[in-house]
Amino acid sequence: MFASANPGKPCRPLGAAGAGRCAMLHASSFARGWSASEFEKLLTSSSVVADCIGDAPRFQGFVLSRIAADEAEILTVAVDSAARGQGLATTLLGRHLANLARKGAASVLLEVDDANRPALALYRRFGFRQVGRRPAYYAKADGSKGNALILKLEL
Repeated sequence: MFASANPGKPCRPLGAAGAGRCAMLHASSFARGWSASEFEKLLTSSSVVADCIGDAPRFQGFVLSRIAADEAEILTVAVDSAARGQGLATTLLGRHLANLARKGAASVLLEVDDANRPALALYRRFGFRQVGRRPAYYAKADGSKGNALILKLEL
């Protein structure tokens, strides 16, 4: 259903044992990283679908989504900065979207900073389209605010 750019890297479901690694990758990817306890709560929720890529316990990227009825929302995606540009996010997102479809999601929503060009390119490759915008939604490390684009994909 979804193409894999890097079939050699293993993708697998992510459980609560990965909360600490998620927090580390998230903190290095976003101005306000989520704590290990926040990840643990998400990773133990029955409505959350989580996948990671790379070898345990130091996987190189992850994606978390929440499913409600037949709609999923991607909550966050992060890839280790040392592993970016290798197609890991494409492989990971492809696997994750297929998992969401298998679990009954008919559509997927997400929010992304409009200045995050690599993420926008990734989502557009999968067919996400813009359905909304939230001005000054994201707090940046320098104190400025970034706009969020709301993207949607029909599975």
